[in-house]
This record gives sequence, C-alpha cells and structure tokens, in this order.
Amino acid sequence: MSGTSLDGIDVALIETDGETIASLGPGRTYVYAPETRELLFQALVDARELTDRDARPGILARAERLSTERHGQALAAFLKEFPAYREVDVIGYHGQTVLHRPEVGLTVQLGDGPALARATRAMTTGRGPTLVYDMRAADVAAGGQGAPLVPVYHRALARGLGPPKPLLVLNLGGVANVTYVDGMVDPIACDTGPANALIDDFLKARTDLDFDDEGIIAAHGTVDEAVVDRLMTHPFFHRPPPKSLDRNDFRAWVNEHAGLDSMNTANGVATLTALSAACVGAVLPHLPKRPTRLVAAGGGAHNATLLRFLRARLGIEVATADDVGWSTDALEAQAFGFLSVRALKGLPLSFPSTTGVPVPMTGGVIVPPPAA
Repeated sequence: MSGTSLDGIDVALIETDGETIASLGPGRTYVYAPETRELLFQALVDARELTDRDARPGILARAERLSTERHGQALAAFLKEFPAYREVDVIGYHGQTVLHRPEVGLTVQLGDGPALARATRAMTTGRGPTLVYDMRAADVAAGGQGAPLVPVYHRALARGLGPPKPLLVLNLGGVANVTYVDGMVDPIACDTGPANALIDDFLKARTDLDFDDEGIIAAHGTVDEAVVDRLMTHPFFHRPPPKSLDRNDFRAWVNEHAGLDSMNTANGVATLTALSAACVGAVLPHLPKRPTRLVAAGGGAHNATLLRFLRARLGIEVATADDVGWSTDALEAQAFGFLSVRALKGLPLSFPSTTGVPVPMTGGVIVPPPAA
C-alpha cells in the first residue's frame, strides 16, 4: 500500500479467508527516496488533466514504471527479512493514487499489476502467488465513490474488541477516512477531509521538513479558530456519507480562505491540524448513534497534537490502533491483503453505505500465476 501522503510503501502479512482474520504477521514501511517522492508529486500535477484512466501522458508513464519497481523492491526486502513468507498465496497491490474524481467516473492508481506479478515469481516459491490490483475501478464504474475501501476490514478487526459498541475507525493518511462499525451490519464510511496532505504541503513550502513529526510544531502554534470555522463552511462537510476526496480537493479552498501567508509556520501548522480534527467531528451528526470510541491509524496517528485536538472536538475516547492491539502503520496494507482475498472469492469490497455504489460490489483485476 502506498497512500496519499506519498511517504513510502507499507508491506504487511495477514492470514485470512476474506471474512475473518486468523492472524496478523509483521509489517514494514519502506520510505521513498526524495527523488521518487518528487516524481510522484509531479505525477499528481500531470494527472489533473487526465480524462482516460488508462492514459499515461507526460511524467505519468515514468512515474508508473518507477512506482511499480519500488513496490517490487519493497516486497523483495520484506521477503528477504521474512523468508518463511515466500510461500504467500495472494498479494494485494493498491498502487499509487494520483487522481480521484468519481463524479466524472475517474480514479487512477499508478501500478503495473502484471509487471509486479512477474517480478514476484523470483522472490516466492512454486508457481508464485496470485496478484490482485486495481480494486477501486469497478466501484467507480458502477457509480460508487471508489473510496474508502477498507471499512469491511475495519468491521472484521472490530470483532476482536469485545461486545459490539458503536465504534469509529479513522485512517489519517493524506486524506482522512472514517468507518462507523456497530456489530455486523454494513459499515458506514466516508472520507472526512484533509488529514496530513495540507500540513505536509504547507511545511514543504516553508521548511525542509516533510511532515510535522509527532505534532511538535503544531503544539507550539496557536490555532486560528475563526479560520477553521471559515474553512468548515465548505459544502463537502455538510454532506452525509458516503463521499470521497482527491488529495488536492481542498488546496484552492484553503489558499483562498485560510490566509496562511500571514501566519507564522507554527500557527499555520496548528490551524491546519485543527482543521483535520474538525473535519472528523463534522461526520458525527450523520451517524446513527454516537460512537463510544475512536481508533486512529495511519501516519497521522503518530501526531500527538492531532490526537489531542480530536479528543477535544469529539468528546469521546480516542485510542491508536496500537493501543487496541492492531497496527497503526500496517493497517491499510493489511486491509488490501484482506480485500484481495475477498476479490478472489467474489465477496463485496464496497457497499452502498460505504461508497454509494448501488449494490454490494466486488472488484479488482486478478493476475493468476502462470500455468504449470
């Protein structure tokens, strides 16, 4: 899994039948080199002009080749460290999202599935694993948002937390998405708004830092609550789930309404961090019941200031995935392993209550191992 934060590739092992979780294995993150990250940021710019999800004009073709190579290298490093897992049966490959415009039927994840499948054969035993990729396209083609896809995995994880209680699972990547789980009914989910992307981009423009490590910069700043209130008037925040976002959807809105140029760096970071928390709070009125706990995962779950802002704005218990025995960093990668098995079995990856798709929808492109 490589998410909208563009920070690296997560690899994780999971043993599952696509409905229950037998065990969770190790997870590792392989950080992008600066030149790789820069190329992917350039690809985001070129992708804005796409009208065909299969087209790769400009820098996009080079970015797809490089991204696929980096995923192969990450997998090779993982299997070198954990050689016992070379007998893996299935690989779920998310790819790198560079454009998400479900309203016009477009979602684009860079990644050459067949090329990665070929590369895995030298790393694995026997004929090699089945590879599943491009898991969002079928949902979007059917009229869904194509995101978030992880809620069905969140529901499976929540089974291990004891008697069912209304629970929120929050992924804090470049964009934040949340899942409402209450027993075994279909989960409710949506993207909530920006999480790390606006903060990271602001810091990159002001400093030589890629992100606010542990929220230290935000902790030394002062939130401009009037700016947060102004930004929260965006129509997106008043729409009920399901709904989804592109990484850059709020860039122009923030540039127009936040007045960041007049803020010092710490105050700007603090205000954007508060915005990320406020976005999550805006979802609560749209849920069937008030959740009793929020479990946060993803890179933003390491941001202590963001977690503090979430507790203050939501007024409920906020824990990290690590706190409840899950994995803060590997959860998304685990989810796409889980989803790949569901895809092989024809089980739904998305639901009307998670992406707005008309009926529960499976998906994914399957690359089987070569015939014996």
